[in-house]
Amino acid sequence: MQIRHFRRKGRRWLAGAATVAVLAGTGSWVASADDSAPTVHRQERVHDMPGAEIDTSYFTTGGDRPRPAVLLAHGFGGSKQDVRAQAEQLARDGYAVLTWSARGFGESTGKIGLNDPEREVADVSRLIDWLAERPEVQRDGDGDPRVGISGSSYGGAVSLLSTALDERVDALAPRITYGNLADALFPDGVFKKLWAGIFFSTGTAAAPGGLAPGGPTTGEPPAEDPADGRERSGANPAGDSAAPAESPADGGTPEPADPTACGAFTKELCAMYQRVAVAGKPDPEARALLESRSPSAFADRIDEPALLVQGQSDSLFPLSHADAMAEAIRGNGAPVAVDWISGGHDGGDSETARVEARIGAWFDRHLKQDENADTGPAFRVTRTGGIDSTDGQVTSRGATSTSYPGLTAGTREVELSGPEQRFANPAGGAPPAISSVPGLSGGAGALSSFGVGISLDFPGQHARFESAPLDRPLRITGTPTVDVEVASDSGEAVLFGKLYDVGPGGSRQVLPSQLVAPVRIEDARDGRKVELTLPAVDHEVDAGHRLRLVLAATDLGYASPDEPARYTASVTGALSVPTAPDVRTEDAGLAWWVWALPAAGAVLAAALLLTARRRSVPPAPDPGRAEVPLEITGLTKRYAGASDRYAVRELSFRVEPGQVLGLLGPNGAGKTTTLRMLMGLIRPDEGEIRVFGHAIRPGAPVLSRVGAFVEGAGFLPHLSGRENLELYWAATGRPAADAQIEEVLEIAGLGDALARAVRTYSQGMRQRLAIAQAMLGMPDLLILDEPTNGLDPPQIREMREVMTRYAADGRTVIVSSHLLSEVEQCCTHLVVMDRGRLVQAGPVGEITGEGDTLLVTTEHAVPEPTVEKIAALPGIRSAVRADEGLLVRLDGAPAATLVAELVRLDVPVSGVAPHHRLEDAFLTLIGASA
Repeated sequence: MQIRHFRRKGRRWLAGAATVAVLAGTGSWVASADDSAPTVHRQERVHDMPGAEIDTSYFTTGGDRPRPAVLLAHGFGGSKQDVRAQAEQLARDGYAVLTWSARGFGESTGKIGLNDPEREVADVSRLIDWLAERPEVQRDGDGDPRVGISGSSYGGAVSLLSTALDERVDALAPRITYGNLADALFPDGVFKKLWAGIFFSTGTAAAPGGLAPGGPTTGEPPAEDPADGRERSGANPAGDSAAPAESPADGGTPEPADPTACGAFTKELCAMYQRVAVAGKPDPEARALLESRSPSAFADRIDEPALLVQGQSDSLFPLSHADAMAEAIRGNGAPVAVDWISGGHDGGDSETARVEARIGAWFDRHLKQDENADTGPAFRVTRTGGIDSTDGQVTSRGATSTSYPGLTAGTREVELSGPEQRFANPAGGAPPAISSVPGLSGGAGALSSFGVGISLDFPGQHARFESAPLDRPLRITGTPTVDVEVASDSGEAVLFGKLYDVGPGGSRQVLPSQLVAPVRIEDARDGRKVELTLPAVDHEVDAGHRLRLVLAATDLGYASPDEPARYTASVTGALSVPTAPDVRTEDAGLAWWVWALPAAGAVLAAALLLTARRRSVPPAPDPGRAEVPLEITGLTKRYAGASDRYAVRELSFRVEPGQVLGLLGPNGAGKTTTLRMLMGLIRPDEGEIRVFGHAIRPGAPVLSRVGAFVEGAGFLPHLSGRENLELYWAATGRPAADAQIEEVLEIAGLGDALARAVRTYSQGMRQRLAIAQAMLGMPDLLILDEPTNGLDPPQIREMREVMTRYAADGRTVIVSSHLLSEVEQCCTHLVVMDRGRLVQAGPVGEITGEGDTLLVTTEHAVPEPTVEKIAALPGIRSAVRADEGLLVRLDGAPAATLVAELVRLDVPVSGVAPHHRLEDAFLTLIGASA
């Protein structure tokens, strides 16, 4: 059967007959209510096609006023339900919109032909026939409706194919789709096994969940609205037997190795996939089959205005596919606009609202002929603009150009260095290197500018070549290329090219968009020179960073040769990096507060000049107290709304160098308020705080000598522990060497976790990282608020030793804690507060009291008969066993006499010390203050 092309000239008479004979079906109308007018009506209808029944939904706002039509196609594995929201919006915007479930998906029957021109594409032409008969659809001629088409992924490809094979399509806007499906699944002769497996498994199971953004990905199929009232036409009497014959080039129908595993696929496609998956590499017949169903095969026929939206975070259909289609369509003389969004098949931000608005404007201009419609620039790329400090979300900004630059504009040469290197392809291609996990990387590529990535190259399985540190920033926009020479002892090499952005010191490398360039090099036994084209990306490389070219023998997403092989590789030329200099980043939009805050500030300044008291001048530093870490005098704070209740009232105490001071008190005692005033976070109502003789004010320079951990610390969850500490210290503006970060990291004791993202940390790990952050720079005064929260007993003991060692070096530590036993063991001095007031301050021994009980520690447990003998000694009131040994209460006997008696009784004494109970003293003090 010949491919049927529906052309305007000489074919219009077919439309009426096709509508009656082919598209007979029944349907019903349902009002799709929306809070905004006008009301959208939806008609559910099943169309009989050769070999399939196609389930459709038709959206209008009622009335017979002629309007353009839009066809919306869904992604692979999805259904018409995925595009319903967009269809309703377009209907409200004045279009007649038709959506459908492709063959093998949703409620439609038939076999999946991967946009076979004689199946899926022919179905679209028959749907256009039906639109041509609708009275509310605007027509350009008999049987020729004015119609645009859009879709994502699989639906984007059918948009391109339908435009090529049916001249009645007037405008198109495909999203994140392919130009050549063979190049997508077999790039440069290498089998993209993981994506191909996902692709074919989805169709084999005919499961819900599309690969395109906006479609469902898990769970049950979307239920039809019970109010739809959709009626089905009678079963297609022809069934699948009426579908066009599967006719490969050799004239026979291929049989799959396992016909039971074909699911909804045609046998031809099923056999092709099973053959390639077993072989691990494509054959010419496989390429020919996929190419015959690709838009690239008919690109010379697409001469309608095209908006091409492609994803940067997309290892399935990378940017090069949109580039090839843009070049072809522009060569046909049609207007073309290209939009690189942040997300893609690997996740990330699909920018749905912005993209759908632009598609609507594109159709307004080219279907409604609205000259005022803003269709946007000829080229736009979304670039990351930083992290929003208010919610931690990645911000984005657009960069635009008045013409599409392609993938090689404005090249800059970067020299790479490195000797000829030998590496191996391991037997079975395992373990494989990792660049991305198809469909599961969560859009990590979109965050590559912030050091997020999951790339891994195994030693001995790759060669690498590096540039010198860049003397100025470099924006890569397009496909870098480099000449390499490769030799293989097997005669063939399969390599994966990667271009890393490597930070100073080489401690951090980022693979932009997590993309690699596979290449199969044949006839390479004696060495072969090739030009390696790396993935198209848009990525900023900072000054001081290096570029690192890696040639890996394996990759998780692709099939490598099973046979082991030895490769030799060298770089024979400079790296050519496209910069697209005409692409300019847009200015950030002005938020309301940009203009509102200055106005409010002017009003506030005027009010202060008229009514406010002149701020007091900070007191001069006191040289006599320059060595005193902290002195608080008459400190008072009362919060608004609590006129008769003070958070802190007339608090005074002094801390000396080398002390570990415990700040104690029940909840509500004012401890945290005191610490916050000490850090300059809030102002006291009265009183004074001096640190090393300097009065504390918000932002006081002396605070640089203070490290604090108060009420927890905030970390960027996507960065590692080490990166968070480095970023925090960099924000202080102080030299990196002053951070003493290695000493601090040793104190934190996080080990290998320092290289992991903080979002994977337990509460205890976050607590230790926060304490390490407070210790950066080894400050002279360290303030810790509940430092042992979330720590296990060994970690608590380690933290106790850290604080003791820290103070032993002449520094001072202030710790607020509810664990009285820990305070008693690590603190030298105490300040006890209750209801904002000072209850008592002084050395721990003075507060707990000397007492008459001794703790005798022993090397092993003392037998009970021996304990009874000790208790019966003269001058001894009692003796009981304890976890550490014995608790002996004296009744007149001196400690020396007790020790002598213990030795006589062969008690293995390892230590004797007074036994004080801080808990008893604390409760006594708090009770006395009540």
